[in-house]
Amino acid sequence: MFAAVEAATRRKLPTNFASVLTSATLRRFRIELRATPHMAYALTWLRGPKCVASSSTPDRVRVSLETTGLLRFFENTIFSASEVPRGKPAPDLLLHAAAKMGVQASDCIVVEDSAPGVAAARAAGMTPIGYVGSAQDASAGANLMAAGARTLIADMRALKSTVVALRGW
Repeated sequence: MFAAVEAATRRKLPTNFASVLTSATLRRFRIELRATPHMAYALTWLRGPKCVASSSTPDRVRVSLETTGLLRFFENTIFSASEVPRGKPAPDLLLHAAAKMGVQASDCIVVEDSAPGVAAARAAGMTPIGYVGSAQDASAGANLMAAGARTLIADMRALKSTVVALRGW
């Protein structure tokens, strides 16, 4: 992204730009970030192993989870694309997370709000659920379905019934 900005502006970014941006982003997260509505309910209902497998840096994920009060669900199960050779849409991160969690990829349900994340789940042999509740774009659902989502949810209160339907419980 930084290279694209430099190319578009035909100027070099300051050498400390990445660290300044990271600090500013984390500071704003601590002030403004809020949990997805009903996320704690959904996570409480999901009794089995659960994790976060994110393209974000570990620090950004941890600050996000701390700020939103959701870290308790993922204290030791946070995985970042920085741990694998290729990030999403490659399946590497999700397969790494499943292996570390001691579960088979085919037993995993992945809740994703991005097409690359859905594609990664499909490539890993996992079941992707597309989440459109935070979508800013009206075509988000169509994009998630085109990437391979099995179904869509717009509200985390629907996660329980969706998982039950997908698993046939």
